[in-house]
Amino acid sequence: MSRLPLRLRLTLVFATVMAVVLVAMAVFVYVRVGHALASSIDQGLRLQARETGRDVSLTGSLIDPDTATGARLAQLLYANGTVLRSTPPGLPPLLSAAAAVRVTAGADLVNTTQVAGRAGDWRLLAVPVTVGDQPRALVLLASLTAREETLHRLFVEFSVAGPIALLLAALAGYGLAAAALRPVESMRHRAAAISASTPGRRLPVPAARDEIARLAETLNRMLDRLQSAFEHERRFVADASHELRTPLALLRIELEVALRRPRTREELEDALRSAVEETERLTRLTEDLLLIARSEQGHLPIQSEPVLATELLSRVAARFAGRARELGREIVVAGEKELVVSVDASQLEQALGNLVDNALVHGAGPIELSAHTHGALVELHVHDEGPGFPQQFEARAFDRFSRADDARSRGGSGLGLSIVDLIARAHGGAAHVASSVGAGTDVWIAVPAAIPTASQL
Repeated sequence: MSRLPLRLRLTLVFATVMAVVLVAMAVFVYVRVGHALASSIDQGLRLQARETGRDVSLTGSLIDPDTATGARLAQLLYANGTVLRSTPPGLPPLLSAAAAVRVTAGADLVNTTQVAGRAGDWRLLAVPVTVGDQPRALVLLASLTAREETLHRLFVEFSVAGPIALLLAALAGYGLAAAALRPVESMRHRAAAISASTPGRRLPVPAARDEIARLAETLNRMLDRLQSAFEHERRFVADASHELRTPLALLRIELEVALRRPRTREELEDALRSAVEETERLTRLTEDLLLIARSEQGHLPIQSEPVLATELLSRVAARFAGRARELGREIVVAGEKELVVSVDASQLEQALGNLVDNALVHGAGPIELSAHTHGALVELHVHDEGPGFPQQFEARAFDRFSRADDARSRGGSGLGLSIVDLIARAHGGAAHVASSVGAGTDVWIAVPAAIPTASQL
């Protein structure tokens, strides 16, 4: 069943339901007609019994011709079951002696029986009557042949008309299913034609505002998201290729220059030192790209544990202290002392390190690392007094390969802040930036707070 086309499955279900409905209706009508015919015969027999019982004649017919319809039989019996009179004459006793006793005692008897020498079933009505002040039993019978013939014709008509009606209903159901699924088929053909070379094509939306139209709109929105994701990935690949090409080209030039003619030891050392710097840049860029790839696949491992915020900031400050001294800069740690965060320490140190590195490269003056509470989060700030960047850049500051301008992008890959944002979101937090030209830059990471234990304080 599941391998059949959808329109055929819908037609089969519709036909099955229609068959059940038709059979149920046919049975209902058949039973109701049979019951109505039987009630009509019983009413006729009782009417006949009332007319005959008013004046039971010992001669002539026991059946009133004005009220009789169809084949009728009648018989007048003594209380012991002996036949007094019959219409037509010569009928065998229609009641047993015991039944005759009950009827003459005042009971009515109604049932369906057969009469010897007569074909088919008969409806029997026995009522008590008085003849010459003596109780007698009047028995009237009506043939059920007409009722049975009527029910047989009705059965034949249902047997012929039912399958025809079911076939017509199935054909109509198939046509309705085909018409209902025609927009789906059109969508399928259009979807089969959509590829990377035709990113702007979309599925047709039916004019009717029904489920099919809503499905088409949902799929079109999904295609919009996929196109946006594909364009984002293409830009990412292009930017990554560009960023990788620059250090590779510099590394190749350094090595080619070193091999072009005999060099002194000092010149070779300078060339190797420059090559090492470019190799380190390539390594950092590759690691950043791998981190981004893992985060997009949902594989960025986070092993959170309670850590003092100032301890994290102090470790990051100590790591960059030597470099800051070489640049004539200072890194200070401030903020609330007892704040505890629930983070993966190594990853958060990497994120904070990226912020400090940006401040050393692009900022000026002292760099302040501080921790402050903000509701259920702890904000870890990195603030410098550099030139800042334009306000319109804040909206895309955490995009990959984004740079405010040439002056603030010296030597960077444009991935530092995007890595910070990925790590913050992986911890259930977020990264923020506030900067204005001439007022410095404040970048902070908001991460969940944790309750410190005695051993951690």
